[in-house]
Amino acid sequence: MTKEQLESYYGLLERFVSLTNDPSILDRDGIVRVLSELCGIFRIAKGVTEIYLSPAHEKSGEGEILCDCDNGHGDVMAMRVRIVAPSMVVLIHTLYQSSESEPLDDEEKARLDVVIRALLGFISRNRLVAVVERLGFYDDSGFPNMRSFTRRIQQMGLAGELGEHTAVCFNLYHFSVINRDIGRENGDVVMKNYTEMIRKAMGENGMLCRMGGDNFVGIFESQNTDAVVALLRGLPVPYDKYKSKRVMVSCSAGVFKIPFGFEFTRPSQVIDSIFTAARVARMLSDERVVFYDDTLMQMKDKDMWVRRLFPGALDNEEFKAFYQPKVDVETGRIVGAEALCRWIQHDKIIPPMDFIPVLEQNTDICILDFHMLGVVCRDIRRWIDEGKSVVRVSVNLSRKHLVDVDLIRHILDIIDRYNVPHEFIEIELTETTTDVEFRDLRRIVDGLQKAGICVSVDDFGMGYSSLNLIRELPWNVLKIDKCFVPLDDENDDGVTSKMFKHVVRMAQDIGLECIAEGIETGKQLEFLEKNHCDIAQGFYFDKPLPVNDFEDRLAMGCYDLKKLSQN
Repeated sequence: MTKEQLESYYGLLERFVSLTNDPSILDRDGIVRVLSELCGIFRIAKGVTEIYLSPAHEKSGEGEILCDCDNGHGDVMAMRVRIVAPSMVVLIHTLYQSSESEPLDDEEKARLDVVIRALLGFISRNRLVAVVERLGFYDDSGFPNMRSFTRRIQQMGLAGELGEHTAVCFNLYHFSVINRDIGRENGDVVMKNYTEMIRKAMGENGMLCRMGGDNFVGIFESQNTDAVVALLRGLPVPYDKYKSKRVMVSCSAGVFKIPFGFEFTRPSQVIDSIFTAARVARMLSDERVVFYDDTLMQMKDKDMWVRRLFPGALDNEEFKAFYQPKVDVETGRIVGAEALCRWIQHDKIIPPMDFIPVLEQNTDICILDFHMLGVVCRDIRRWIDEGKSVVRVSVNLSRKHLVDVDLIRHILDIIDRYNVPHEFIEIELTETTTDVEFRDLRRIVDGLQKAGICVSVDDFGMGYSSLNLIRELPWNVLKIDKCFVPLDDENDDGVTSKMFKHVVRMAQDIGLECIAEGIETGKQLEFLEKNHCDIAQGFYFDKPLPVNDFEDRLAMGCYDLKKLSQN
């Protein structure tokens, strides 16, 4: 290199360093000019940069290719530098010369190597920022995630732009069934097509984010609310290129139309509102899209009150076990009980519906379930030690426990801590609503059976694939939901009566103990006896009783069925 070229080289190198020193300030045009001048000095006709997120992406050819400069005469490769950044991003820079140009000598290659590595280092830093952004604010499918949503709410709130926007939280209704029926690959296509429809309905300024699985949140201008809600209520979605194969997709959704002049303090104002409305939508059967209003605002305040008081209420043992007897239909003998949770604060009972759904929004319900199991075991241990009558007591567990791989160990640890014989404990598990939950349920039922714990399926007939549930899993007890128990004004030829008879007969044929819930009249009890249902539970005998009252019932031994029929 001539002295003049060398001076130009150092000058351009200094300019390049100054342009790339601050990653937050990107002067792309300036960098390109410097690189073009450097190429001119070294007779480089073309420069190409390849960027891959990992060596695996490099191997499969999944990356980004940028052409830094090209005068149309780069037909001979002059240099190639490959580096793997600490973030595992692979960067490759290749330089080309014209076949008519003088090849690079070793000194020129060494100086170009400095430039290339400086360039790739700069690209690596910028790509790392992009990777961090992607990993932090996007999921694997490319959807913005909950962090992105929270950030957008924060930005809009601080700028005073939330007013006259609508926020939404929705869950694709029974999407696991769609995956089962058409395959997960086609299911992914359905989800992509459906969410793309919603995203377009939200408008250019709207944002749709995925919380995980089939749960989404979004925010958009309120003028688009009707169009978005129409899609949330359901429509056929195609999943083949001819749009001839379609499945029906709908949602349960919570919607919050943010009013003009909304006073923003924190993102949770919006997020809690749509979550509250979405929870109500999941609980309703006739209306799956629920708008946040003053009534739900009171519910949200109550939710916050429950969450705030729950830890202290546990420490103060405000959650008590009330026992509802299970009665032999023929003899009136008390043969068991179901333990039901009651929150007693300042001598006042807080209704379960005021706190159970709130705790089920996270793992707090699991903490409460284990606490209640401990309370029941403590009572049973005391009855045994005092020589009192003891019956098997069933304890309910939430579906939230299904994902706990150590659930069986946790249950046994509590039971064995109080040295309670396993025969006195029954675990009630509600029917699952999805095939995914079904697999977890199988694991838990099998494990409890092996440990000698009696297991019952609660609310039979209300969940997912009920017949498959009792065919596949080794239950001990079948609890028939009260919706299958005929009312007094129904005759024996009614649909409900016929279904009840067949369920009882089927349960007995496969060796299951059969319990009917919700028995409130003598006529219903007669119907159970006539159809050989073994055990009844309901207000006809007793509502759930405080432990002292239940102990009195146990001491009594059985109910006087004649006396009850006369009341």
